[in-house]
Amino acid sequence: MMRRLLAAALFLPVVSMAQPVNTDSTGLALKGYDPVAYFTMGHPMVGDPRFTATHEGATYRFATAAHRDTFLKEAAKYAPQYGGYCAFGVAGGYKVKIDPQAFSVREGKLFLNYDKRVQERWLADIPGYLAKSEANWGGLKDKPRRDKVGS
Repeated sequence: MMRRLLAAALFLPVVSMAQPVNTDSTGLALKGYDPVAYFTMGHPMVGDPRFTATHEGATYRFATAAHRDTFLKEAAKYAPQYGGYCAFGVAGGYKVKIDPQAFSVREGKLFLNYDKRVQERWLADIPGYLAKSEANWGGLKDKPRRDKVGS
């Protein structure tokens, strides 16, 4: 009986767990990039594993201890919008991964995109896409991520 149960378990479909924050399998957010650097440096910087902080169940890395401390004081201000998923994807009704190099900071908020091509589309109509993203995020937050952006 035990062997049958184990054999049956091997053929069960793998269910993707929905994550409100976009992380890798270790819980690392932003692919290890420093969220504060987007604001203070104006460009992405890879974080140092020595400087980390946890926010909403995700681990963020920082280029400096000062960036980490800044984040800890106002994590909600520096954390990326839509849990760090692609803002354009959220506007389209789905959650997808991001390229940390494809970003924009608008009105004090960090928005990330799937890649540079998608970023160009996002930048062409931020107010329009932002309205759609805001309307969609509540219903998407707890849904699983897709791996590709629709055309």
